[in-house]
Amino acid sequence: MIEIFKAKSVITVNPSLPRTEVIAVRDGRIIETGSLESLKPWLKNNEFTIHDDFEESIIVPGLIDPHLHPSMAAVLLPTYFITAMEWKFPWGLTKATTTPESYDKALLEACSTPTHKDLFITWGHHELWHGPISRDRINALDSHTPIIVWNRSFHELCMNDAALEYLEIKEDDVKNSSQIDFVRGRFFETGLSFALQKLNPYILDQEIFTEGLRKLKEVVHFGGHTTIADMAVGLFNFENELNAQKLIYENENNPFRVELVAHATAMAGLSGGDHEKGEQLISSLNTHNSDHLRFDKRVKLFTDGAFFAQVAQLMEPGYIDGHEGEWLTIPEQFENIARIYWNKGYSIHVHVTGDLGLELAIDTLEKLQFEKPRFNHRFTLEHFGLSTPEQVHRLSKLGANVSANAYYVHELSNLYANHSVGYERASSMSRIGTCFRERVITSLHSDFTMAPAHPLTSMWVAVNRINEKGELMSPEERITPQQGLEAITINAARVLGLDHEIGSIRSGKKADFTVLSEDPLEVDPTAIKDINIEATVFEGRIFKI
Repeated sequence: MIEIFKAKSVITVNPSLPRTEVIAVRDGRIIETGSLESLKPWLKNNEFTIHDDFEESIIVPGLIDPHLHPSMAAVLLPTYFITAMEWKFPWGLTKATTTPESYDKALLEACSTPTHKDLFITWGHHELWHGPISRDRINALDSHTPIIVWNRSFHELCMNDAALEYLEIKEDDVKNSSQIDFVRGRFFETGLSFALQKLNPYILDQEIFTEGLRKLKEVVHFGGHTTIADMAVGLFNFENELNAQKLIYENENNPFRVELVAHATAMAGLSGGDHEKGEQLISSLNTHNSDHLRFDKRVKLFTDGAFFAQVAQLMEPGYIDGHEGEWLTIPEQFENIARIYWNKGYSIHVHVTGDLGLELAIDTLEKLQFEKPRFNHRFTLEHFGLSTPEQVHRLSKLGANVSANAYYVHELSNLYANHSVGYERASSMSRIGTCFRERVITSLHSDFTMAPAHPLTSMWVAVNRINEKGELMSPEERITPQQGLEAITINAARVLGLDHEIGSIRSGKKADFTVLSEDPLEVDPTAIKDINIEATVFEGRIFKI
């Protein structure tokens, strides 16, 4: 049986046939796209049915987020959100909280109701809006309830005395640990790993964690996705994370697939810290593959710290206040780890946020390419906060890809211009226009919960570059709506090595579509994020939203 999907317009992202009217599908794959007239050779000798549900709508390729964190989202979605930006979810709206006074008020009102057994966990604090956080500040609000304030970056958290006592964390336990400020109750970057060891029984509680994944499933479908990538499996507990994802996503009623990318450091940790053994473990993970969950030969590495937490590593002149960033992987070790995976033929995805962290990744790629040349290696720079034009040029010459978080521009550029890195660098963060001009394959991602899991919002930011104050930032770094759509479809597929299967609408590819109420290439660009997502089609099956 051939199924025909009719639309007001089909935007194929196929340069040979950019616009069509109908799509013919059989057994979950596209057999042809065009018009009813052009499909006659297929239809005259085969049974067919016509779906006219979308004849007044716009069909685009199924939207792809090549970098988010289902496990992180499953941990954070059950917590209490207090954030500087408004968040829209399928189940309701979280209003913005933008001052230290309003933050304290919201925290005090909420913390009487535990989120995890006897613990209260809130997420979304950012110092530049909400003021510095410390155990003393939290104690002054409530010294009895165990309270954990998780930073907007996810890369750090802060506890009050009651939480430290509840989790049995003593100063002697951490005095020799790096990136832990016990006096402030602050655990950041690698220090966060220590805190997570104590927190895992609560945040990975099967009932709570599973409910978090169910909520994420709603969020992903609400955003119009047909493919997402878990860009750091093993962040908390590899076995628990994988088993929970299998429980929620391995069924025929799941409207999207999940591409799984292993966290190299976490997997090495399961092998006694040995990255050679970690690679062997990662290479065996494809035995877990199913229709909806799949490991491929991809791995996630890290250079510098979190962009939201202002611990990205920066070249001169650094931060306005003189503080320094943090390394997640010591530079000397990074090269050696990357070499293991490069020589084994992996696609390497590298977390880079500052221009110095980016420089380390580029220098390493250059050296590895000299030692052992590879074509189509898909070495991908993830996040891409601050960069220079010269670095983008080098990326182009080395054949690297970029997966950028454009949302930085919207949420952070005004604050960072005034308090962090100055106007010039803040304005040009997420240097996406230059990437397209230099012919660097560039996709957009959410890094959810670092940005809304809503590709049209990412596209909107990249096309308009309007920050939360309404200011236009580095207009030369804007991209066209066509480029924006490519960044959340075919380019996102390319950075995952899936462009032969998904990312555009053409004969032979999987029948993955997203159905929109308006044309994203014809509406006012400032309205792109407000286009209604009506449904998705996943491998030929309709899932209404």
